[in-house]
Amino acid sequence: MNSTNRGLNRAVLLVVGLVLLAIGAAVGTAVLWPAFGDAWKTTVGGAVNGLQSAHQASRVADGTTVSWVAIGVLGAMALVVIVAIVIVANLGGRRTRTVLKTAGSESPIGPITVQESFAADAIRGSLASHDEILSSSVSANRVKGSPVLHVSVTPRQNTSPQEVATLVARLTTNLATLTGHAVPTFVSIHSGLRARLAGDVRRLN
Repeated sequence: MNSTNRGLNRAVLLVVGLVLLAIGAAVGTAVLWPAFGDAWKTTVGGAVNGLQSAHQASRVADGTTVSWVAIGVLGAMALVVIVAIVIVANLGGRRTRTVLKTAGSESPIGPITVQESFAADAIRGSLASHDEILSSSVSANRVKGSPVLHVSVTPRQNTSPQEVATLVARLTTNLATLTGHAVPTFVSIHSGLRARLAGDVRRLN
């Protein structure tokens, strides 16, 4: 469930990977090749001296240590952080509280809005009545402009994932029948310590 351009994601990962690879290669070469290490120290020292000179020459006012160079560096760092936050926030789609919204022409009583809480209560309540389901959660995300339900289920150990998926599919079909519109649904089935400790449920047939 990802609305972010895959090409952009791969490009960012490629750039970050190349930068880290270049830094690692430079450090390794400096350690193994003394001549390169000396040249690296000279280059880095010259760059540091240049930055210090630029900092001294671009002070905002006399008697202060704040310079326009420092302000520019902080601004660039803030911009990078903001871009990173935006990319990470869009990786899984944006949360939405509206699962379904119909136009007034589709219903004689006017527009109908179905909230995330209604769908979550309906699906989780139905799943809770099944002994093979330990826990579940339902959330809604907006992916490419359309709402998508995410149903996360933790079944008991040795429960067939196919049976769980079929159960969730039947519940979402019932929800679509109730609301009159189907909502795309993403199902994730999890396991963990709770599932292993719960074990199987003994039933009397």
